[in-house]
Amino acid sequence: MSFHPLIPYGTDRWHRSERVLLAAGAPFVYTAERAARLEEICSQYPPEWRKSAVLAALYLVQEQQGSLTASAVRHVAEFLRITPADVEDVASYYVMFFKAPVGTYVLQVCRTLSCALAGAERVTESLSEKLGLKVGETDASGMFTLLEFECLGACDRAPVVMVNNEHWHERATPENCSKLVDDLKASGLPALSGCHLHVERRQG
Repeated sequence: MSFHPLIPYGTDRWHRSERVLLAAGAPFVYTAERAARLEEICSQYPPEWRKSAVLAALYLVQEQQGSLTASAVRHVAEFLRITPADVEDVASYYVMFFKAPVGTYVLQVCRTLSCALAGAERVTESLSEKLGLKVGETDASGMFTLLEFECLGACDRAPVVMVNNEHWHERATPENCSKLVDDLKASGLPALSGCHLHVERRQG
């Protein structure tokens, strides 16, 4: 198992920044509706803590255009009255913010300890083989993006695949990944198992 990155001690990559700059992107402004929603969120904080809405602000960017761009980061900074560096610091820390355009379905395989021990690495390999993608890539049709994710907090149902930052597929196996992809193509999100807690609640 090799989930921990190799540390290139003693090479020219040691202490070299791996920061990836966002694409410039087209000029960005929130739609009137999203600007009003963000202003309402900001109003829940004291004026000097307006920046506390930065996560919500980034989600609204993603909702509007699918991924972050440098132009959008500048707009968020102006909206919240902070610097673009402040916004980028947050955006680069959290994996749920997409730094490049993604597919209709973003398959996010949890790779943290419980999922790793339950075979998440094989699940990722199986999805990668089925889709013809490496982790971080989007297929030519624009339907699928494959990512690895940190702990999703569903250790008793590992390995877990999250889709689009929201939808759940539990107990994935290398053997059922091919069917999962085919079912998503055919049926969309209803193909996912869902979170067992939500399923059991619906069933009463």
